Amino acid sequence: MKKLLNHTPFSVLDLATVIEGKTPADTFKTSLDLAQHVEGWGYNRYWLAEHHNMISVASSATSVVIGHIAGGTKTIRVGSGGIMLPNHSPLVIAEQFGTLESLYPGRIDLGLGRAPGTDQLTAMAIRGERFNAQNSFPQDVLKLQAYFSSENIKSSVRAIPGEGLDIPIWILGSSTDSARLAAALGLPYAFASHFAPAQFLTAINIYRQNFKPSEYLKEPYVLACVNVVAADTDAEAERLVTSLYQLFMGIVTGKRRLLQPPVDNMDEVWDVYEEEQAKQMLACTFTGSKETLRNDLQSFLDQTGVDEIMATSHIFDHQARLHSYHLLSKVFKGE
Repeated sequence: MKKLLNHTPFSVLDLATVIEGKTPADTFKTSLDLAQHVEGWGYNRYWLAEHHNMISVASSATSVVIGHIAGGTKTIRVGSGGIMLPNHSPLVIAEQFGTLESLYPGRIDLGLGRAPGTDQLTAMAIRGERFNAQNSFPQDVLKLQAYFSSENIKSSVRAIPGEGLDIPIWILGSSTDSARLAAALGLPYAFASHFAPAQFLTAINIYRQNFKPSEYLKEPYVLACVNVVAADTDAEAERLVTSLYQLFMGIVTGKRRLLQPPVDNMDEVWDVYEEEQAKQMLACTFTGSKETLRNDLQSFLDQTGVDEIMATSHIFDHQARLHSYHLLSKVFKGE
């Protein structure tokens, strides 16, 4: 059966981007303002991601920022996209998210990834002797599930709060390994197609073909994260998206900067190699007016059959970012 945009849940991934001339404190204020607006526009969930040692990302203490957003909103689901579990003890994450769920019942999601969310040197500083903890990621996910279970009441190590709480766990991925794990555990699967689109279609096919129903989920559920820049005209959106292009040029060159203002001509900023590398990573980027986005996102839905679309929008001006998310909500609602 053909899936339609106006029957598809839509959500937000906020990378807590720090823009040129601003501070992380400013980012936390604008993130809460965005969350309050998208809640009113019908967005399903609002996720934040764990990254470290990145000048333009302020959500390193992810659980703390989730609490900030959940505390300032009323109905939207708030969660992690994701917590990099090998950076933490499963018990500590169970306690943190048990606390969040106790404070904001029925609204907390726990998305888990196995990558460090940073460079190797910083990962070593975070993990110490647990540097190879990503190898035990599947076992750590099972430990986390055990801490949340009511049966853990008999254990000598308990997550208080956390035990007995219904906190949805998602597996995040940017490759096929995570797809196999999500399928084996019968958990929902969120793919980072906003920066790693190369294995996207292969991974979600593996997930669907190998999915085993569980007490958590009866059928496969795929969420795709994509970049979206919406504006009143295609031309204005193409100008606004140059901030995203500059951000990814920094990733390609290793010269990261705070999010830069848009420019009129990217050819004056990057060379052919940088453009090619950045645009490979940004293949799942949707830019334009409502009409353009409606056509392009419906085509994406036709191709992938995903169950939910999560948008991340690196837009320099906060009012333009709000307007982009407002336009996008109208695309999904058929307005």
